Amino acid sequence: MPTANYGEKVMTLVFWLAAFLITAILAVIIGYIVVKGFSVLSLDFIFTPPSRAGKEGGISTTIVSTLYLVLGSLLIAVPVGVASAVYLEEYARKNSRFAYIVNLTAETLAGIPSIVFGLFGFVFFVIFLGWGWSILSGAMTMAIMILPTITRTSQEAILAVPREYRENSLALGASKWQTIRKIVLPSALPGIATGIILSIGRAVGETAALLLTAGSSLGMPMSITDPARTMAVHLYILAMEGISLERAFGTAFVIIVLILIINYAAHYGMRRLSALGR
Repeated sequence: MPTANYGEKVMTLVFWLAAFLITAILAVIIGYIVVKGFSVLSLDFIFTPPSRAGKEGGISTTIVSTLYLVLGSLLIAVPVGVASAVYLEEYARKNSRFAYIVNLTAETLAGIPSIVFGLFGFVFFVIFLGWGWSILSGAMTMAIMILPTITRTSQEAILAVPREYRENSLALGASKWQTIRKIVLPSALPGIATGIILSIGRAVGETAALLLTAGSSLGMPMSITDPARTMAVHLYILAMEGISLERAFGTAFVIIVLILIINYAAHYGMRRLSALGR
């Protein structure tokens, strides 16, 4: 018995240290970026457009471009990803060859490097379809990139809904679609939201694929056919081309703040929707 208690204490300590290590790494990274980038932050930096390739001015156009691309990719990927997950978990036969192919495709897409998506988007959207470097090309490429994440997390969330919920709803006379819409999806909403938030983080931080598809124009995009430079691409160019390392850290700081705001807004919105669905 004492040996069992000793082993329990050791494993508790190991798990605690692992959790502390993750928190410490995140704190160090964020702290370093804040220390390096805070001196650049000002209202002018946030609300004025960049000039002289980013050496002067602010990052207002890159913030707008980032929001456009993230919103565009989510508008495409979320309906397709959630609908695919609903089909795979609620309608498809478990031993169906088509369902197996869809699952395998989603898993394969999740493991493809982003530069490969960028090359595909450049050849197909930019050149073949003639969309050029634009928000539309970047959003379509990004939607394909985040689609596996949304699909797989939505599948797991739907699968976690107890079978009894479905059976009770059907027993009360509800149709299959009414059961999915009124019972399954509201119950799975927190898990689906997690996938969407993970996708937002990937979309905001993507560089390689967007350089090849959205371009790197510093102008304010006025339509979905205009080229755009996101904050991550702007950060990369500032740092790698030696334009301004200080402004690169300032941009990184704004990216972190933007992701935190989007994550909070997404969590709050999903909680409200989940409460309304009950």
